[in-house]
Amino acid sequence: MKFISWNVNGLRACEGKGFSDIFLQMGADFFCLQETKMQQGQLDLQFENYESYWNYADKKGYSGTAIFTRHTPLSVAYGIGLDQHDHEGRVVTLEMQDFYLVCCYTPNSQDGLKRLDYRLSWEADFLSYLQRLDAQKPVILCGDLNVAHEEIDIKNPKSNRRNAGFTDEERSAFTTLLASGFRDTFRTLYPDEVKYSWWSYRFQARQKNAGWRIDYFVVSERLMPQVVDAKIHTDILGSDHCPVELDLRL
Repeated sequence: MKFISWNVNGLRACEGKGFSDIFLQMGADFFCLQETKMQQGQLDLQFENYESYWNYADKKGYSGTAIFTRHTPLSVAYGIGLDQHDHEGRVVTLEMQDFYLVCCYTPNSQDGLKRLDYRLSWEADFLSYLQRLDAQKPVILCGDLNVAHEEIDIKNPKSNRRNAGFTDEERSAFTTLLASGFRDTFRTLYPDEVKYSWWSYRFQARQKNAGWRIDYFVVSERLMPQVVDAKIHTDILGSDHCPVELDLRL
């Protein structure tokens, strides 16, 4: 079973750069999107044999998540059930027979770490949400989690130490997530591989491969034996992020 996750940085813009062709070529069972930056009705994007589920932010042109799936879920949830977090369209959860699939676009701490305190409250509440799901059946979490966990996950760790996405606090929150019974699939399979999933549009960062690995598939520890592979598709353009993939034997 193939899962794809991609922060498209504006789905309408990405569609103009070949999104539909890429979608069809990848042939995923589940295709999860972050930062769709859309409101309902702005883009009629449908694919044969796929259902889609969308969570839109209240604020126009901001955030937003979606999942396209070939498999009808048992139930669908939008957000994490807390009003302070559920107006930015950041989470879609599909309940399947054997697992929960959670598509997430984690809040950015922003320049000057203006939103770091909010980010840390989100982290605590989101972990509680994942743990409640995990108590019922295994969880597959994917998305732009807005953190480079270890120094191997970022091109310039020293100069980025107090920048959003590489603060000690955000990295520690990810460590806490993993210590709570979850695994970073790519890093588990490829402990020493240097590969990034996001590059700034500035300073020719992508051409120089000066990137960050901030897009993940994280699974409940008990699912790890069924993980066949985890991939980062650095060759696919259309956004400042590239798609990441999980292949699972279910």
